[in-house]
This record gives sequence, C-alpha cells and structure tokens, in this order.
Amino acid sequence: MKRLNLLHFAHLSIMVFLLSGEAFADRDAEIRDLKFEKEKLNSEIQKLNRQIASTDSMLKADDSRYKMLSQRYKADTDRRRAEIDSLNAKIRGVAEQLQVERSKQARAKNRGDNVAAKRKALREALAGISKRLEAQVAQTVPWERETRLDRVKSLTRDIESGNASEEESFSRLKSLLAEEIKFGDEVAVINSPLTRKNGELINAVILRIGNQWMVYSDENGTAFGYMVRKVESGKIVYEWDENLNLEERAAVKLAIDVKQAKKPPQIVKLPVSLSVVKGEK
Repeated sequence: MKRLNLLHFAHLSIMVFLLSGEAFADRDAEIRDLKFEKEKLNSEIQKLNRQIASTDSMLKADDSRYKMLSQRYKADTDRRRAEIDSLNAKIRGVAEQLQVERSKQARAKNRGDNVAAKRKALREALAGISKRLEAQVAQTVPWERETRLDRVKSLTRDIESGNASEEESFSRLKSLLAEEIKFGDEVAVINSPLTRKNGELINAVILRIGNQWMVYSDENGTAFGYMVRKVESGKIVYEWDENLNLEERAAVKLAIDVKQAKKPPQIVKLPVSLSVVKGEK
C-alpha cells in the first residue's frame, strides 16, 4: 500500500514536472513575446521621441523664426511709423510753406490788382485830359492847328487802345501841354501865302499873339486883316476881318515891324479883342 502510494506520488511528480516544463516553455515563449513587444514598444517610443524631438526642434525653430519675424515686424513698423511721422512733419512744413506762398501770391495779386486798377484809372484820367486838350486845341486860332490836333488825337488813341504805357502817355501828354503852353505864350511872325476873303492869294506877313489873336499885312502894306472867332451852327470858326480903318492898319503894320525889330520895342494897341464869342462860356 505504501509502495503504491509512492508510485502514485512519483507518477504525480512526473506529471507535475511535465506540466511544469510545458508551463515553463509557455512562459518562456510568453516572456520572449513580451520582450519582443517591449523592444517593439521601445522602438516605437524612440521613434516617437525622435519625432517629438524633431517637432520640438521645429517648434523651437518656428518660435525663434516667429520671434525674429516679430522683432523685424516691430522694427519695420517702428521705422515706418518714424518715416510716416517724418513725412507728416514734412507735409505740415510744406503745407505751411504753401500757405505762406499762397498768402504772398494773394497779397501780390491784390497789389497787382490795385496797381492795375490805379493804372486803369490813370489811363482814364490821362485820356480825359487828352480829350480836353483836343477840345482846347480845336478852339484855338488856325495856326498849324490840324498838325497840333493830330498829335493830341494820336495820343488819345494810343492811351485808349493801350498802345502807350501810362509812363509814355504821361510823358507825351506833358510834352504836348508844354508845347501848347509855349504856343499860347509866344508871339510869332511868319511869311506865308494867304487867301483873302475875296479869294485873292497874297504873300502875307502874319503876326500871331499866343493862341488867341492873329493879324496880317501883305508884303506891299496895302492889305490888312485880323482874325475873328465866331460860332456857327454850334461850331467855332475863324475868319479874317479885313475892314480896318487907317488907324487900325497902321497899328497892325507897326506891331509887325516891332516884332521884326524894324521898330523899337513899344506898346502897340491892336484892333483885336479877347477871342471869346458873345454868350460863350
């Protein structure tokens, strides 16, 4: 019985051993599988670590690039803002200068307009004086009157058309006035052909006293006359009055001789009066 128990125990031990061997074999295979999985997992982990490291490196690079770009952007923004501020300052300066220049131009234009207005008024005043001078010359004795009148009319035309500047107009007008003043002050004698009222042409000695009176005597001392001013149809005309008495003829001849220095200087009473027509103002 005891032996049987030993055999049974031995048999069980063998069975356990066999089972244990199989179990150990399975465990080894499992361990190898686990090691393989571990190695595989370690490999994956390393791969992931490398990817993570690469990603971190890329992130760091991106972060560094971002910081660099941010710095560049800030620097560029600051520079551009500074440039914009500088440009704005320049623009304000130019605008101020432009405003000053516009103000100067406006003042210059105003001065120019004032000068132009004054020059226009001066031209109008000079033209008015010239026209009045025309009227005065037209009413004087017919001694080169058309020539004198043409000079005044020419000046008036040049003033009104703008062909003569204000300075030139003033100078010419001054010269004409001086000539007319001289013409009105002087006493002159001229030998010239003259047509009498009856149509007879004679060689006459004409004495002009200013711009008001004229008398004549022929070269033989037989014909005499003095200029009379009249108004006909609203116009001023001059004609010779040749109906002189002996005393008047002698006075005319004496006045001409005195002017020609044939007689000593003396006062001569001529048969003339102020050259103003009755009723004329």
